[in-house]
Amino acid sequence: MDMLWSGWGDPARATPLPDPVTGLLRELLGVEPLGTEPVALEEIGVPEPPLTGAARLGLLAAVGGDEDGVRTDAQSRIRHTRGKSTPDLLRMRDGDVDDLPAAVVLPASHDEVSAVLRVCAEHGLAVVPFGGGTSVVGGLAPGRRLPFVALDLRRLDRLVTLDPVSRTATLQAGLRAPQAEALLAREGFTLGHFPQSYEWATIGGFAATRSSGQASAGYGRFDDMVLGLTLATPEGTLDTGRAPRSAAGPDLRQLFLGSEGALGVITSVTVRVRPVPAVRRYEGWRFASFEEGSAALRRLAQDGPLPTVLRLSDETETLVGLAQPDAIGAAAGEQETAGCTAIAGYEGTEEDTAHRRERAAAVLRDCGGTFLGEEPGRRWADGRYSAPYLRDSLLDAGAFAETLETAAFWSRLPGLYAAVNEALTGALTASGTPPLVMCHISHVYENGASLYFTVVSARGADPLAHWTRAKHAANEAILAAGGTITHHHGVGTDHRDWYVREAGPLGVEALRAVKRRLDPSGLLNPGVLLPAE
Repeated sequence: MDMLWSGWGDPARATPLPDPVTGLLRELLGVEPLGTEPVALEEIGVPEPPLTGAARLGLLAAVGGDEDGVRTDAQSRIRHTRGKSTPDLLRMRDGDVDDLPAAVVLPASHDEVSAVLRVCAEHGLAVVPFGGGTSVVGGLAPGRRLPFVALDLRRLDRLVTLDPVSRTATLQAGLRAPQAEALLAREGFTLGHFPQSYEWATIGGFAATRSSGQASAGYGRFDDMVLGLTLATPEGTLDTGRAPRSAAGPDLRQLFLGSEGALGVITSVTVRVRPVPAVRRYEGWRFASFEEGSAALRRLAQDGPLPTVLRLSDETETLVGLAQPDAIGAAAGEQETAGCTAIAGYEGTEEDTAHRRERAAAVLRDCGGTFLGEEPGRRWADGRYSAPYLRDSLLDAGAFAETLETAAFWSRLPGLYAAVNEALTGALTASGTPPLVMCHISHVYENGASLYFTVVSARGADPLAHWTRAKHAANEAILAAGGTITHHHGVGTDHRDWYVREAGPLGVEALRAVKRRLDPSGLLNPGVLLPAE
């Protein structure tokens, strides 16, 4: 199944907002119904693909002559246009397909990916790798205007090898996360990587963006799991990683993790796997304030014991109910309305989870936490992938909703939280669309944590312009407060200019030198990650 072209995921799972929520949006933020429907897919005018006959024949030969492997029909091209940020969706709903690919190419092997890259270099076609299409930072449209192909990797969908002794698995890049989990589960293993995009994102996409799953406290980020990568580049193949750790020079794996298709196309990933947990338990805690809850999370992250899942919603997010997206719209008397909600989850053997849970509970209580039982944890687990559907429902109701994230060391986190909140509120209020700004700590480390902001406001006369100003203000605030421009969404084009400042001139030139060697024509996802030369 393809993802909804103008929204998130499976259209059957999208549900309208309850009347009490639409009423609250109208009273609190001035949200008004749109009065118009999004443009229908079949009504979008699509120009002829800017693909020469020779280029099409070359691409066809690269995928073994499979006619279905080179698609130039309107629907395929529309479905591979942009990603799933709110600006992406608003433009799609208006029928704006300026970033349309010339063709969608579906190779079925590493060698076919390499062949496609050679053909594209020969004919001056840019290449945008396409996994699940879940980018929310402008990672799927070239940053400069030129014909390009969307390189859909869905046919690279095998579990290549599983080593139960070493507990490693080699997975092809086009495997969607649920497919990968199902294949591993048959052998008694799990990857343990469950980001909000889990239902649609791919293994290659996780590596290309340094993804971080909701159970990162226990399983680590995706880049922690990667032991080896195979990449296809216009200049040849790169294989990295032959041991769990090595002193044989700089670790090239780290160069390509997070490279977002700008340095090469990841075709397979060797990852660490773990036994499927016998027990999964999630529970809720309440803290009087975000400051108090943050201190509790820091203590667990630094001194242990560390739960598998650990997250904390601020007062606004808790009040609105976004800590449990499936609870949005519950009657006022059914919602907890004071303080901040934390979710702690434990996965593993019965003995291990019981031991960690008991010790962690003692720490949380000592830090002022109140135990809420397992119901909030179960509701969070049941609704952990529902927030993007909620975003679509908010857009349908006439609201503007978007997210952004960052991370910093613990000592800088309070200042970062205040600065981003102030920047978003100030910029949108000045635009005439005062927002509701919510935040949660989504990932914790011994030395710091991430902050994940959700913004809801009225659309206003020009929602894209309003958000561009607000996002610019937030990005400036992040760098000024000592945060990183992105923790797990990636750079794309949305964060590129701030990433360049974060990396520094010499760092950027070093990356450019690598790109010039691997992609001398500059055709791999041009303008993403680094400005096009």
